[in-house]
Amino acid sequence: MRILVVEDARPLAEVVAEGLRDQGMAVDVTYDGLTAAAKLDLTAYDVVVLDRDLPGLHGDALCRTITERRDRPMVLMLTAAGEPGDRVSGLTLGADDYLTKPFHFPELVLRVHALARRRPDAHPRTLRAAGIEVDPVRRTAVRDGRQLNLSVKEFALLQALMRASPGFLSAEALLEQVWDENADPFTNTVTVTIGRLRRKLGEPPVITTTPGVGYRLA
Repeated sequence: MRILVVEDARPLAEVVAEGLRDQGMAVDVTYDGLTAAAKLDLTAYDVVVLDRDLPGLHGDALCRTITERRDRPMVLMLTAAGEPGDRVSGLTLGADDYLTKPFHFPELVLRVHALARRRPDAHPRTLRAAGIEVDPVRRTAVRDGRQLNLSVKEFALLQALMRASPGFLSAEALLEQVWDENADPFTNTVTVTIGRLRRKLGEPPVITTTPGVGYRLA
C-alpha cells in the first residue's frame, strides 16, 4: 500500500510516516501543498494523509484537486480543527475521512486501512491465494494452517504479490509499492527479500520468477 503524508509539522510528519512504515506501508512525505501536488502527478497513491493548514497550496485546495482526479487516492484529513463545522466543511471538500489532532495512532492506522478498502478497485480485507491467507489489518499470514513469522517488508511483499495474483509484478513495481521514493532502483533489495520470503513460505514453492517480467504467485 502506497501512502502520501502531507504535513508541515516535520516532527509529526516523520512520526506518522515511520509508524505507517512499521505497519508495512510504503510512505512518502512532503511538507507543503505544492510539492504534494507534484508527487501526486508522478505516483499513484492509495491514501493521502492530508494536513489542512499547509504552506504553498492550502490543504483545502489540494483536497479539491485530488477529488477531481480520475483515479484518485482516498483522503484522510488530519488537522487540529476539530469542531463539528470544521469536520463538515472538510468532508464537503471531498475528504473521505477526518481525524483531529491529537489522535490515537492505532486509530489512524485502522482508518488508513479502511480507506484503502473503500477504493473502487480495492481487494477484500482478507487476501487468499495459493493456500496462503493474509489479513493486512491484523497483520497475520497463514499458509495451509501454518502461521508465518514475517518481517514488515516480507509481509508487505507477500501482500503486494497476492493483490496482483495471478499477474506479475516487476522488481521496479515492488520497489514502488513496498518501499518508497527513496529506494535505490539498482539495489538487490527485492531479490534478497523475495529469497527470504520463499524460505519462510516453505515447500512447495509458490513464488515464480520470469526473467524480464517479474514475480508472481503460482
